[in-house]
Amino acid sequence: MVGLMRVRWLLVPTICLSLVVIGAGSARSRTSLPLLIAVEGPQTGDQAPNGLDQLRGVRLAVRQLNARGGLLDGRKVALFPADDRGDAANAKTVARRVIARRIHFLIGPYNSSVGIANLAVYRRHHVLPLWMTSRDETAGTGATVQPMNTQIAPIEEAYVKRIGATHVAMLVDDTPNGAFTEGMANRLRAALVRDGASVTWTSIRETTETGLPSNYYADQVSQAVATGPDLVYVSTYFPEGVEIAKALTAAGPTPRCLMGLANVDNGFLAKTTLAAAQRCVFSGVPAATEMASARNYVREYRALFRKTPGVWGSFTYDSARILFDAIGRAKSSAFAAVERELRRTKGYHGATGTITIDPKTGYRASVPVSILRVDSRKRFVIAK
Repeated sequence: MVGLMRVRWLLVPTICLSLVVIGAGSARSRTSLPLLIAVEGPQTGDQAPNGLDQLRGVRLAVRQLNARGGLLDGRKVALFPADDRGDAANAKTVARRVIARRIHFLIGPYNSSVGIANLAVYRRHHVLPLWMTSRDETAGTGATVQPMNTQIAPIEEAYVKRIGATHVAMLVDDTPNGAFTEGMANRLRAALVRDGASVTWTSIRETTETGLPSNYYADQVSQAVATGPDLVYVSTYFPEGVEIAKALTAAGPTPRCLMGLANVDNGFLAKTTLAAAQRCVFSGVPAATEMASARNYVREYRALFRKTPGVWGSFTYDSARILFDAIGRAKSSAFAAVERELRRTKGYHGATGTITIDPKTGYRASVPVSILRVDSRKRFVIAK
């Protein structure tokens, strides 16, 4: 009996201790779950090479973070891919899906038409975006490492002035999904007309539109070239840019051609011949393989995915890394605290170069935008 009583008394502290541990575990149950972040972009459809590269960029950042033990409190991070197919018609449905999962951090979307439709929805529901859109109308709460329209336009305008072009024929995706491309063309047209140049405008439909005749893009290029320009400016996404580059190459070596940033994509290179890829120069950022700051990123991306990284995956990679850094400095995953620290990002050494965020706008203070060309190995490199 004495032995039994002794066992009972020994069990009491053990049971109490177990209850404390269980209670503590229950209190921590919510924070011990992975922090889920969404990555939105065109992960299927014509622009999938771009969207998947962006998704892989974030996956690499998450893998590296989790391998180091996760966030400061040991919490790991998991991803929720949000595929909008680059179509504004899907924007709000995708946003509702993310919000329903009670996700509070988003990297994306990429397409400005999508962002115009759904970024306000995310913000109203306290989902903090690191947006990948470039149209200035998509700015707001959050931050971006992506070049914005107002930062890209001066590069294009300076190039046109440098080559002395006085008559520019524009080929522009001004469809409902062409908010970015139409916005860039409008900015450049206004600047050129202000400086005394003449500008023509030829609308371009998306390759996904049904019923387009097989010679549609060749006819649109012929219409633009028939105006006698000394420069053709192409403001489309890369699936349309591929067809336009082919038509321009077939038409001959003149006039000169400048393609906008949305054509700077490995998908463009994969679907054009070298001659067609080299027919134009581009406004944009070099491929990750051509950026000294991205050397480690490129090596680890190749090792993990057995693929060569594209252009924009390095930007989502950096977006994820500055988000994790902001959460660490905030010592919190609360919306306001993390946004405050995001906008205090200064001198961060990223794969895309040094990153400082303007605390007032959330924009990247200095963006790596240049005039590019395609070299003999079919890589986007800075034009000399």
